Amino acid sequence: MGRLRLSFISGVNERVQPLMDGAVQPEGIELVPTSSDPSETFWRQLKFQEFEISEMSLSSYLIARSRGMDMIAIPAFPARRFMHTQLSYHADSRITAPGDLTGKRIGVGEYQQTASLWTRGILEHDFGVSQYKVHWYMERSEELSHGGATGFTPPKGISFQRIPADKSLASMLVNHEIDAASVHRAFQKGSNIIDRSTHIRAAEGDWSKIKPLFPDRKAEGARFFRAHGYIPANHTYIIRGDVHRDHPWVAFNLYTAFIKAKQMAQESLAESIPSGLIFGPEYAAETRKIFGADPFPYGIKENRPMLDTIIDYSHEQGLTAEKLKLEDLFARSTLDV
Repeated sequence: MGRLRLSFISGVNERVQPLMDGAVQPEGIELVPTSSDPSETFWRQLKFQEFEISEMSLSSYLIARSRGMDMIAIPAFPARRFMHTQLSYHADSRITAPGDLTGKRIGVGEYQQTASLWTRGILEHDFGVSQYKVHWYMERSEELSHGGATGFTPPKGISFQRIPADKSLASMLVNHEIDAASVHRAFQKGSNIIDRSTHIRAAEGDWSKIKPLFPDRKAEGARFFRAHGYIPANHTYIIRGDVHRDHPWVAFNLYTAFIKAKQMAQESLAESIPSGLIFGPEYAAETRKIFGADPFPYGIKENRPMLDTIIDYSHEQGLTAEKLKLEDLFARSTLDV
């Protein structure tokens, strides 16, 4: 009997590349890969459910499941970072520390995306900045957003507005129309149809006035890890519900393939340090010292504190009406790993 042929969409990084290029093949499965920017991947999958296996925003996954969307996750988390450390501010805002964000205008790519969810939760719980005491500005349009696909409406009590269609987070921050935002996408190569900061890059303006909220990102990352014991994950992988019901064995076979792909990437470290190691290749040794040999653990057991926290944050911030149960979110065959 031939292998089950399944469509697969994902961004590309060192931990996933062996699955994309066929160096690792899940037992009994032939993956038909599509490489895509995560912003476009999540929008396409949430809106059209085109792919049988997809990388997925953790926050949008929680919202989609809470609203009855038919999919199940496996506990593979290919992307992690300290998302709050990517905030920058305009010097004229008189911000000198995270607590100074209270009362300010903060721009986010999308209100419901995982980076925004983690940033709000960490600002509130670690730095005392209430989500209700700042003004949120969202870049993505309703049509081209995760929230447009899941039926997002701003939570009650939140000060929320959308950025005009001819502007971006980058252009508004450099012109001090907002006080703080994550604008790293404006400096990355390439563009996508979802994030206006990738093509409205605001080359003009006094960028010397744009300062990092955390000047020493490495120190803040180490502080967070010591305090909480994990690096926040922002993506997972999902299997479309019809596939999981018809072929429940796919979940575990796919999970073990993700483990093998990650191990293959780790084994290549001696030859080529991947840029995705949290702080980059120049900090590889220090990264290992702080976070251990594997900064990207997969599985439920090693990630339960992180997963419990993101579930709590989603409910606390009004994105999910009820607190979801971890055991309902991941395929049963992967709950004990």
